Amino acid sequence: MEKIIWPKVIFGTSGLGNLYVALPDEVKLSIVDECVNCSAGSAVFDSAGKYGAGLALEVLGRSLKQLEVDRSDVLISNKLGWLRTALKTTEPTFEPGIWRNLEHDAVQRISYDGILECYEQGNELLGNYHAELVSVHDPDEYLAASVNEQEYQQRYQDILDAYRALHELKQTGKVKAIGVGAKDWRIIARIAGDVKLDWVMIANSMTIHSHPAELVNFMLKLEQEGVAIINSSLFNGGFLTGSAYYNYRLTDPVKDKALYHWRVQFNQLCLDYNIKPVEACVIFGLNAPGVRSIALNTTQAERVAQNVALPYSTIPDGFWKEMEKLGLIDPVYASSYL
Repeated sequence: MEKIIWPKVIFGTSGLGNLYVALPDEVKLSIVDECVNCSAGSAVFDSAGKYGAGLALEVLGRSLKQLEVDRSDVLISNKLGWLRTALKTTEPTFEPGIWRNLEHDAVQRISYDGILECYEQGNELLGNYHAELVSVHDPDEYLAASVNEQEYQQRYQDILDAYRALHELKQTGKVKAIGVGAKDWRIIARIAGDVKLDWVMIANSMTIHSHPAELVNFMLKLEQEGVAIINSSLFNGGFLTGSAYYNYRLTDPVKDKALYHWRVQFNQLCLDYNIKPVEACVIFGLNAPGVRSIALNTTQAERVAQNVALPYSTIPDGFWKEMEKLGLIDPVYASSYL
């Protein structure tokens, strides 16, 4: 594999695809511009055909061209599995309610031919640029849609066939590295056992609030095998930094009393040590075993530089000791890695 220089921060692009809000084109352009300007080496963007039914890829490619960014100064990851199609309903059918002002729909295509079709379409949307990091998007969700064991096994075979196609792209030099991204790390572990991967993206799983021992052991194994780990969704869907959603589920202060109690204690401890909750979340997530990069999203250009600076935040040792003392982090993890 060609050696990938992984920056500490990878730029997510769901905002370019109108996730929750449709940003003006000039704002999207300024976000991409800031990402490029704030990168010491190549700017690494994480995108997907699912983001706005290809809109994020389209905007990213158009913005890079408008900014006259050299192809060698950017590295694009395209998570494959969703293909842009015509919009025939009032809103997209693939994820209704969360994407704004889309002009296309998307359908899932996970198979040998389907993943190649997604790859080709993604590069067409990117225009002058192309994806050099590729993966299968949300294989855990694809498997979870199975209605019985037989369909589950067929869908898993679809995933393996998709990776066969991706490895052929790598062998011919069209892509540099192959990975996987999922919210359920156990599915990542299964795929990693059957497919040679260069990197994995773990979402919602390794956070300051949740860091199960089984996941830590798996990450240590990946580290030993030289597989790069990208840690994403470090804030458990935003809950740890103030959102009402925990891993994309709307919480209830009564039913989720333990979650809210954890957050109150966490926020107070951050206040006591004069640090921001986002800083503690990022430092924890970045320093987990085997993690090379974290993925961060923003819809504000002025936040890009702040995000790039977050990995260099200083967290006093006393903060971690207090977190352990209060039972806010696993004491076994704390004694081994903090």
